[in-house]
Amino acid sequence: MSSTTSPTLSHRQILTILAGLMMAMFLAALDQTIVSTAMRTIADDLGGFSIQAWATTAFLITSTIATPLYGKLSDIYGRKPFILFAIGIFIVGSALCGLADSIYQLAAFRAVQGIGAGGLFSLVFAIIGDIVPPRERAKYQGYFLAVFGTSSVLGPVLGGFFAGSDQLLGVTGWRWIFYINVPIALAAFLVVLRVLHIPHHRTDHRIDWPGALALVVTLVPLLTVAEQGREWGWGSGRSVTCYAIGAVGLILFLVAEYAYKDEALLPLRLFRGRTFSVASTGSFILGMAMFGGLLTLPLYLQIVKGATPTEAGLMLLPLVLGIMTGSIVSGQVIAHTGRYRIFPILGSLLMIVALFLFSRIGADTPLWRTMLVMGLMGLGLGGNMQPVITAAQNAANPREIGVATSTVTFFRSMGGTLGAAVFLSVLFSLMPDKIRGAFTAAAATPDFQAAARSNPQLVDQIRTTATSGSASSFNNTSFLEKLPAALSHPFKVGFSDSMSVVFMVATAIMVVGFVVILFLPELPLRSMSAADQRAAEQAPAAAAPAAALPDPTPNGGSAPAAATTTVATAVIAPPEPGEAPDPVASGGAHGSDEVASGNGHHASHAAGAHEAEGEATPTDTEPRHAR
Repeated sequence: MSSTTSPTLSHRQILTILAGLMMAMFLAALDQTIVSTAMRTIADDLGGFSIQAWATTAFLITSTIATPLYGKLSDIYGRKPFILFAIGIFIVGSALCGLADSIYQLAAFRAVQGIGAGGLFSLVFAIIGDIVPPRERAKYQGYFLAVFGTSSVLGPVLGGFFAGSDQLLGVTGWRWIFYINVPIALAAFLVVLRVLHIPHHRTDHRIDWPGALALVVTLVPLLTVAEQGREWGWGSGRSVTCYAIGAVGLILFLVAEYAYKDEALLPLRLFRGRTFSVASTGSFILGMAMFGGLLTLPLYLQIVKGATPTEAGLMLLPLVLGIMTGSIVSGQVIAHTGRYRIFPILGSLLMIVALFLFSRIGADTPLWRTMLVMGLMGLGLGGNMQPVITAAQNAANPREIGVATSTVTFFRSMGGTLGAAVFLSVLFSLMPDKIRGAFTAAAATPDFQAAARSNPQLVDQIRTTATSGSASSFNNTSFLEKLPAALSHPFKVGFSDSMSVVFMVATAIMVVGFVVILFLPELPLRSMSAADQRAAEQAPAAAAPAAALPDPTPNGGSAPAAATTTVATAVIAPPEPGEAPDPVASGGAHGSDEVASGNGHHASHAAGAHEAEGEATPTDTEPRHAR
């Protein structure tokens, strides 16, 4: 397919491409939950329990750093080679993880895996932006939220199954957590290789390597301290050193982005547009509230309700169903009405209500009530996540879909990392006092006194666990199941009370997110895909028939020169602030005929500038080739 051919695809062709993309995204989403469930078993087998967090930290660092790089490079060189590279490196990383003989090897191989995962998340949504018009996009993106939700349930189930199996086909059970990725990823690789054909016109650009290096210097220490800060101490020497290095890296990154301007890894001018700024900020806050708040739910189900990791994963099913319902409903309505702004607003409100209701859940709350709140939370997430990405893609220049998508994903990931660090710190710092208070209140009851006399050693074990204040001390709470209810109940009350504070903090953060989302503008959704628009812009002047413009001379005579100039200048809008001047629009040595012949390209350039500034233009709602 040539670069000038419209890549408009049928619904069946889009679904075929989606099949490969969904398999790829399923792997990246599943990997996070399936590994975390089995990490304790893996660490014990490899003899690295005390440093197991590095296996997670390494994956997080490389996947987060890779996300904006994939977006920028794929905008320059095309999506297909980079999505294939991401799948391929994920396959290699998965196979190596299954062969790891030490926790250090596992951490290194997880870093390789993370390089692939960072591309899978961002490029999948960028490709959807390429092949599907914004008005139809939310309808298809709902499939990916369903994949994300399904992986959240299947991850703990599969992780618990493999971790609990000593041998499967002669291989240690937990190693299948990584090996299972290989055939699925190979199938995704072959599907994408065969069916994904998006025409791309390569343009010469400088690559912002200084910005990429500065981003590494910024994120590596900050993500490291976010993961390790609870163990190190947030004010320890190592933490302060990480803060200082991250701050220097951030300054260097901003200097590099300013110097590279439009060729920057993350062009700063994008943030001048209200849509992009609101989408990025809102995604950061959403990530904090969502990942930080929901991280405590599986702990609640396992510690307070006594569920196994597998059972806890199945108990999260209402959350998944809510996400699927919210995303499908919002996608269908957006496709029919072309309006998206109402869904992030309603979704944020539902999340505020759900987080507040979670804060009212205690040790004795019936499970069905908790599951109803999960469903409400899922509806909020489903109505929030994808419409925000659609808004950012719709407002971006078609040539910068990858950057726009990866940036929103990047901010959401960073928000989730910060939220997890903050909320888990709050949880584990409050638990010792809350549990001591609950035990003090229960100690006066006859039931507790009788149980304590019968089980003095278990009472001491509870007190040791409760007063340590360390996250690692709660890695094994199975002893609670052996206790009489009178002894275990105060422990569960203390945990629930600590969790309530976490959800109240998450509620307050989500209120801020709701206020931010209120500033999201409602732009008309374009009816052309980004690839169609780019193809139309790059088509030679001969491909656009003169009949596409109204005939200024009804009698068939020659058009006056003044009329030609009027038509040309009417189509070319002046550049917005922060955009490079258009050499044709600015006149110079170009004659009026040359201006007229290039009007299609320059109109789209001006439209992209308007979109970046959050303004609606005629190209937002009408295909260029139809005018």
